[in-house]
Amino acid sequence: MKPLPVTQETEKTLFFHNYARMPVALTHGEGCWLVSSDGTRYLDMISGIGVNALGYGDKRLLQAITGQAAKLIHASNLFLLEPQFELAAKLLDISGLSKVFFANSGTEAIEAAIKMSRKQAAMTGNNDKKEVLSLSNCFHGRTYGAMSLTAKAKYTDGFDPLLPETGMITFNDVGDLEAKVSERTAAVFIEVVQGEGGIHCLSEEFLARLVALRDRFGFLIVADEIQAGCGRTGRFFSYMHFGLQPDLVCLAKPLGGGLPLAAVIGSEKMAGVFSYGNHGTTFGGNPVACAAGLAMIEAIQADGLMEHAVKIGKMLQGGLQELAARHSQILDIRQYGLMIGITVDKEAKVYVEKALQKQVLVNATSQNVIRLLPPLCISAGEAQRCITVLDEILTEESREKAGQ
Repeated sequence: MKPLPVTQETEKTLFFHNYARMPVALTHGEGCWLVSSDGTRYLDMISGIGVNALGYGDKRLLQAITGQAAKLIHASNLFLLEPQFELAAKLLDISGLSKVFFANSGTEAIEAAIKMSRKQAAMTGNNDKKEVLSLSNCFHGRTYGAMSLTAKAKYTDGFDPLLPETGMITFNDVGDLEAKVSERTAAVFIEVVQGEGGIHCLSEEFLARLVALRDRFGFLIVADEIQAGCGRTGRFFSYMHFGLQPDLVCLAKPLGGGLPLAAVIGSEKMAGVFSYGNHGTTFGGNPVACAAGLAMIEAIQADGLMEHAVKIGKMLQGGLQELAARHSQILDIRQYGLMIGITVDKEAKVYVEKALQKQVLVNATSQNVIRLLPPLCISAGEAQRCITVLDEILTEESREKAGQ
């Protein structure tokens, strides 16, 4: 069979139309740069939507993947697998929690956490304790349970009915929190820093009240760290900035070093919730992915990348604030380590397209937010390159507008 050209036209003939792909055919990556089939180099400021924490070509990650692949790629969870044990021990050491369940993706981790929440509630003897709540403007995934918690029209239209006994609390609204939770609440799912929602952080007041209400009503706090975890905000988990102790933590995206891997990490309270056969996965905890995950975490720690994320994040924040002082198109900037949202006065996809023309890859989310999620290893010079390109784009736009 003759190879098909890798173009947008061919893509339309092969795939369901659920991705708005950029017109770039990538062949490989080097550090924080991606390279297309025509040799063009692009500075990657989105790292596979927060996945490639170490950038591209990290030798430690490659050695872990190839070394484990040469020994055992898959054997199923019917057996004891050393890479799983090593990664689970590392995650428990970092989190201080009690048990781990491995899955393949963030949405699978959320589904597992929903099941665990309801099973734990059932074990209390309260048959009405089934309600699972999330926060407005959140994103937890696209499978039915995760989509029911996300509950935005753009994700749910045409897919009704959703999971029953789910609902939303208004983000950072303490009054709405107090009105919504009750003895019927099994769990509240939170993103301490919302990623898809435009890089917004929960307030200390909201989190403190959430904890107090957990003590009163006995529900679980489930921290979705799928995008903010693995050091992106300067701590391994974003909830650590607030001293929060969640009952369950969902982790994915960078965890597998680019391979499909997710985890649900639970407190001692959750240790006995699942029994044999309650839940499972064929591929979750794949030994190659787990070996990659351990190498990824060890590299983050060895290279001081969490501290680096704080340093470069502050640099980007300072540079962007200077742009905001000169360019009225920027309405707001929110920065937590290397999770950055820039609210602009129009649809952000306009700037995504213009940045692509200047060989910088940024992302649009929440309609009018430019999102930056660069590899944690990004250099100061590369960060400055992004600021320079955004400055050029905004300056050119202002000049065009003035000339009309």
